[in-house]
Amino acid sequence: MQRRAALTYGAAGLGALGLTLFARWWRVDGPGAVEPVAQRPAPLTSMDFELTEHEGRTVGPENLIGRASLVFFGFTFCPDVCPTTLSDISGWLDDLGADAERLNVVFITVDPDRDTVEAMADYVGYFHPAIRGWTGPDDEIARAADGFRVRYEKVPTDNGDYTMNHTATVFTFAATGAFSGTIDYHEPREFAVPKIRRALDNDTEDTT
Repeated sequence: MQRRAALTYGAAGLGALGLTLFARWWRVDGPGAVEPVAQRPAPLTSMDFELTEHEGRTVGPENLIGRASLVFFGFTFCPDVCPTTLSDISGWLDDLGADAERLNVVFITVDPDRDTVEAMADYVGYFHPAIRGWTGPDDEIARAADGFRVRYEKVPTDNGDYTMNHTATVFTFAATGAFSGTIDYHEPREFAVPKIRRALDNDTEDTT
């Protein structure tokens, strides 16, 4: 009897330890981790840049305020990360159903030399219709990337062409323009969609 009780308590203790370790991972390294302050995007209300949407409209950070937003930086010649991420976003939007209509979803190029308005229009047409493509001159792209704390660089290839290295993170913002959180490349849908819902439901000025 005592042995059975000891085994029961031991199993319960291991279970509690496992839950504690999981909770710590979630908050420190997992999907629930808080972004270091220095690496967080600025609030949309403090950004200043002017770009062009794939349908020719002039846009800026003010167009992302008033509704929750998803923002991703990439380029149309991207061989893997960008199409995969935009496909993932399309799946998340499908999961959200009617709530997807409450979101701004924007794909900003880091390769404006090749990604013209026409190229962006053609590219985003392969994904969910809610996704908007933004492009513009180099200096405005740089200003946008700086506000979002995005890094990118042109990398020459062996054939004389080039590719782009860039931050592969999806940023979420509340309707107020406050930063809500990030979704990592290839993050499972069961983690990504709740993060988007949190941005949709959160109107505070400082969300993490």
